[in-house]
Amino acid sequence: MQKRTLLDGQKFQITIKRLCHQLIENHHDFKHTVLIGIQPRGIYFADRVSQELSAILKNQHILKGNLDITFFRDDFRRKDGLVTASSNTIDFIIEGKKVILIDDVLWTGRTIRAAMDALLAYGRPEKVELMVLIDRRFSRHLPIEPNYIGKQVDCVDSQKVKVSWQEQDGEDKVVLLSEKH
Repeated sequence: MQKRTLLDGQKFQITIKRLCHQLIENHHDFKHTVLIGIQPRGIYFADRVSQELSAILKNQHILKGNLDITFFRDDFRRKDGLVTASSNTIDFIIEGKKVILIDDVLWTGRTIRAAMDALLAYGRPEKVELMVLIDRRFSRHLPIEPNYIGKQVDCVDSQKVKVSWQEQDGEDKVVLLSEKH
């Protein structure tokens, strides 16, 4: 397996800060905007974005929740064994709000489609935008494009993008894994 580092250390942190400043440009005070991290790994990214926005905007309360999409996926019945879901932690209504869906990697678009379906249980948002740390832009199965992108990666389906988070994995790092030929 060959590994190529795409983001780590200071570049990782700068990317998150840049994305937060883009959000501030478009959403100003966040009174009508909420952040929703997609389970399982988008929640770490959403936490970081929320923390960074709070540090920049000082004293501004930003609503953030975590969304489980397990039973909205189009492949959940195809998996062997018992399917276990995570819990949703959205203690607010999104009716009429601008929602920023946050995930670590956008690949086929199926996760985002499932998240949009799951989101409707919490109301009808005014607008939904998508923020991803990594956009694998040539692998879409559905016509879904992010509004905010940390880094775009052109790779083939046999390659894998692995995002490590300090909170879960002990380091902030994005690597591209490829089979050796």
